[in-house]
Amino acid sequence: MKVLVIGPGGREHAIVRSLLADPNVSEVHAAPGNAGIGKLVPTYAIDGNDPDAVAALATRLGVDLVVVGPEAPLAAGVSDAVRAAGIPVFGPSKAAAQLEASKAFAKQIMAEAGVPTAMARVAGTIEEAADALDAFGTPYVVKDDGLAAGKGVVVTRNRDEALAHAQSCFDAGGTVVIEEFLDGPEVSLFVLCDGRNTVALSPAQDFKRIFDNDEGPNTGGMGAYTPLEWAPEGLVQEVIDRVAQPTVDEMARRGTPFVGVLFVGLALTSRGTRVIEFNVRFGDPETQAVLARLKTPLGALLLAAAKGELDKAEELRWSKETAVAVVVASENYPDTPRTGERIRGLKKVEELEGVHVIHAGTKLDEEGKVVSAGGRVLAVVALGTDLVEARERAYDGVELVQLEGGQFRTDIGGKAARGEIKVASTATSSLPVTKAKA
Repeated sequence: MKVLVIGPGGREHAIVRSLLADPNVSEVHAAPGNAGIGKLVPTYAIDGNDPDAVAALATRLGVDLVVVGPEAPLAAGVSDAVRAAGIPVFGPSKAAAQLEASKAFAKQIMAEAGVPTAMARVAGTIEEAADALDAFGTPYVVKDDGLAAGKGVVVTRNRDEALAHAQSCFDAGGTVVIEEFLDGPEVSLFVLCDGRNTVALSPAQDFKRIFDNDEGPNTGGMGAYTPLEWAPEGLVQEVIDRVAQPTVDEMARRGTPFVGVLFVGLALTSRGTRVIEFNVRFGDPETQAVLARLKTPLGALLLAAAKGELDKAEELRWSKETAVAVVVASENYPDTPRTGERIRGLKKVEELEGVHVIHAGTKLDEEGKVVSAGGRVLAVVALGTDLVEARERAYDGVELVQLEGGQFRTDIGGKAARGEIKVASTATSSLPVTKAKA
């Protein structure tokens, strides 16, 4: 099997790495890739958001499967163009990608499918935004309705700050979704979908804020870990039964079948499990941790989803180890990241037991040296017998990374390792517990 992976980031590097470990996969290609991906497979300097360019490359390479990583190509219709060329693709159509491209659309689908989520209002003016903020109270949650690479959400107790974020979205020609705040720990769950069937991967938890103790602005994600020993028994099956399958059924009913990853962001609140939002692709950096534990061949799994044959796919197998991913970001991220800085120490990191580096915002300079090329530069991923060991190994690796002005959080998975995460007893429904697929 030949596979083409579209995207430039850490998620795509993790996918490429897993595909290369699949005995069913003979070749992997990537576009546009990054410095880490380029060391593993051939890369192509095309615009990954251009449907025609991607379809033409896939056709020229004669690939058997295209895997679209980021949300922007999906919203641009890359999957549609590849499918029209007769090539199986793992990633939803432009119409189905509206589940992420428009939070208002996602709320509509959730309502139709009976999915438990936060109460919300769509606002197109500052007056409507103010009314919604006052209706829900603090903390205020204001989301850009469109794509924002994980950074279009403001959660604050400051009403002026909430209104300012709404106004910035209006000034850009958009609208906002204002929601009630959901308490409780958050969980990320990737659900593979083939238009009819759903298979959940291992739940993970990520860390969006830039600084320790969940302080500072939101980012694309500063780290993640999996599995979640503190998650309630039956959580995965509950999400399949109450969230993923009803959503996939509703999308099929509308004539826009969902094929790809339904990334379900959850809050385990005191009133039960609630959906925070949907994404339509693998999350970053959760993917780096989740795929590090996956033993089932990834290529065969994604091809089964692309062909509508997930019900025939091999049952998922997982490593018993825990995985932790810690992101190293550029100076001044997430505002105006400083780029072009030389990155040293990567070989030393790879020499550590159970540790590897996933490149994100990297490239090769004129001398062939690895330099920073984005806000989130790389992730150090470690496996350990438990969360404590995995964290120790990951941070041992991070300490070896030399990046001028680089920053990282020191508390990824810390509370869980100390047993400090508590879930309200009513956080899961009274659904019968059945064997989960993840």
